[in-house]
Amino acid sequence: MDIDLLVRGTALVAVLSTAVVYGTDVFCAVVLRPALAAVDDDALVAVMGHVHRYGDKRMPVPGALGILAAAAATVLAAMAGHWAQTIAAGVALVLLIIWIGLYTQVSAPINRELTEAAHVGRSLPNGRALQDKWDGIIGVRALLQGLAVVALCVALAL
Repeated sequence: MDIDLLVRGTALVAVLSTAVVYGTDVFCAVVLRPALAAVDDDALVAVMGHVHRYGDKRMPVPGALGILAAAAATVLAAMAGHWAQTIAAGVALVLLIIWIGLYTQVSAPINRELTEAAHVGRSLPNGRALQDKWDGIIGVRALLQGLAVVALCVALAL
């Protein structure tokens, strides 16, 4: 198989996988965040706890696939000597690594706390504060994912 086809194929997989996470983060920033401001604290904990229960089980697949495909596209482009593609895919990979750092250090611990409270039907006195902290980085997360999609599209187009 031609290495150029492999580079483009892995970049395409990276774009599509990353776009799933990007779309989810944008939805959360644009729709979910303001909608949650209109519900009471117990409803917020129940809804977001259950959202994270499903999201944290299902979203790692496209997230990991996007990161792995971006890494593969970077390596394959470098092996082919396509330096512009290498740089574009590498930029996307760095952005996705920064995103995963924010997710694991800020969002995931909050997700677990909200999920546990919702699972057992427990009120969470700091639920609104936790959600505010989660909301505080969702815009940055969406921006990082969006820029990664753009960089991957550049790698695909070159």
